[in-house]
Amino acid sequence: MRRTIILIPLLALPFSAAAQEADTLEENRIVVTGEALDEPEGAEAFATEDIDRDAILATPSGRIDDVLQTVAGFQQFRRSDSRSANPSAQGATLRALGGNASSRALVLLDGVPLADPFFGYIPFFAIAPERLGHIAVTRGGGSGAFGAGAVSGTIALDSAGPADLAPFAAQALVNDRGDTEAWVQAAPRLGDGFATIAVRWDCGDGFFTTPEDQRVAATVPASFDARSLEARAVAPLAPGVELQARLAMFEDERTLRFDGADSSTSGQDASVRVVARGAWDVEALAYVQARDFSNVVISSSRFTPVLDQRKTPGTGIGGKIEIRPPESAVGSLRFGVDYRRASGELQEDAISAFSGALTERRRTGGSNDDLGLFAGWSRTFGTMTATTTIRADRWSIADGFYRAENPAGDLLTDDRFADRSDWDVSGRAGLRWEAGGGLAVRAAGYRGLRVPTLNELYRPFVIFPVVTQANAALEPEKLWGYEAGIDWDGEAARLSLTAFDNRLDGAVANVTLTPVLRQRRNLDAVRVRGIELDSEVRFGPFALRGSLALNDAAVEGTGDAAGLDGRRPPQVADVIGSATLAWRPRERVEAALTLRHVGDQFESDQETDVLSAATTLNAFASLPLGANLSLILRGENLTGERIVTRNQGGSIDLGTPTTVWAGIRLGL
Repeated sequence: MRRTIILIPLLALPFSAAAQEADTLEENRIVVTGEALDEPEGAEAFATEDIDRDAILATPSGRIDDVLQTVAGFQQFRRSDSRSANPSAQGATLRALGGNASSRALVLLDGVPLADPFFGYIPFFAIAPERLGHIAVTRGGGSGAFGAGAVSGTIALDSAGPADLAPFAAQALVNDRGDTEAWVQAAPRLGDGFATIAVRWDCGDGFFTTPEDQRVAATVPASFDARSLEARAVAPLAPGVELQARLAMFEDERTLRFDGADSSTSGQDASVRVVARGAWDVEALAYVQARDFSNVVISSSRFTPVLDQRKTPGTGIGGKIEIRPPESAVGSLRFGVDYRRASGELQEDAISAFSGALTERRRTGGSNDDLGLFAGWSRTFGTMTATTTIRADRWSIADGFYRAENPAGDLLTDDRFADRSDWDVSGRAGLRWEAGGGLAVRAAGYRGLRVPTLNELYRPFVIFPVVTQANAALEPEKLWGYEAGIDWDGEAARLSLTAFDNRLDGAVANVTLTPVLRQRRNLDAVRVRGIELDSEVRFGPFALRGSLALNDAAVEGTGDAAGLDGRRPPQVADVIGSATLAWRPRERVEAALTLRHVGDQFESDQETDVLSAATTLNAFASLPLGANLSLILRGENLTGERIVTRNQGGSIDLGTPTTVWAGIRLGL
């Protein structure tokens, strides 16, 4: 597996003015937080759900994608989790705008976009829940920094700080199939700053994703082996000014369905962020990402390799600068600029299923760039708060190519695609009225933008017998939407109810042209109307949290997509809900039960091959064994529900069966 050495450039910016203002802090004391600037005033005008650290750590599967499933409207392209899915299909989206393996939600970790530069998927396996302190999920398009990707919303993951982390902690678990999960984490204080270093290793033979009546001699369980290392340091540069640096490395290997159907993913990420808090708040961020992916496709009839996707090297670089002047009679202002570049290529070999001989070598790839300028304003008028953010994005699609050669090196295809670029404007605006008694009423409108990924533009693929063609002429997706909602927060309960209407113009989808041929196309639109409910009731040591998303999603199609008009998009459920009953009588004693339901979904755009509804029961418990040691128990799909994750003409893949975990957690 390819290793890449990353050199982190030093970021030097003039923060002297901010530092002088910060000198008025009490006794000139240096305090570091490891956090970004606070959310701008008025952010509560949008439909946002927060997940605290206790809920993050109590996930029954130990996976961050499982944590996010508790938020109404969140979904991945498929129901499989990050142990048994093909990584390239793990896109994240919100508000039933799915039907595509790329992410339509902007996922950030400490302000850095996480989407793979080539495919656009999220490496969920590399995001360890124990390293996080808080998650904020904002549904609805438009954003501030890096907003050209937030067509369905933003998922902001924040690393845990020293207040959340023990100086040393470790956990080791094993399940009833012999799979293991282990992590070690240290968080020492270093003078006025702090550092964290964490290692995690998950591995096992996994479970059979193939139903018993469809297994053959070549069928194997979905084995997995994932390792990750993360180091983070926060140090003061001056009173009120801090430097935050993060370095991460990860590797993941999986086998799916057939012996030899192996995939591997590797990545190295580095970022630096400088945050200055004072009369003038400033945040500057720079990051670099190196990713690679390989995948072997096995014939479902002869059970021999037919495609070796040897390498998919991709690079992501970017950064942002945001400045917030002192608040004035005009209100709170923010200005900024951000930049992202994604480049990469796929290198693959086609192989004869009969002879095993190489038949064709292919390479395809390109680059996407986005330069964004954004400005925001917010102000409170008595009990009313108004906020707005506007972005201007200069996007470009360049260097696209597709090249194929025969085994002798003779050129078969050499396509070069025209470069394209344009400006686009997006943003959002919201109002929130505090009505009194803990009740608030809000309304918002927004426009989002997403440029097609390199995968969508240039990479064709085959899932026998269906061929899906790429389309280098794809245009960016553009979303218009609005929402209205109420929030109520009482002493022992809270409720958030939102109604929304979203229209995604130019939605990228795999459009069926013939029974065995599809092509990525821009649909006229996908229209989604829905209701989202988030709630919590607290009574003594108990808490009952619930979420529900009801969606009415339909394609608007003409021309080759006319047959799709009025149909529900693939992989979209009309109802998704969960309820968690948690019991925390005292520190380190906890138990939780989570009931989750996903309605029927369709595998294809023809509303065929149904993925039947599934309801699962999951559990988590933590019990102290001593001063620093706890017993951890987890249960997944305790009722043994049959979870269909793929159904192509009756060829089915299944999700996680009943699984029980047990182990210990040490905290010093």
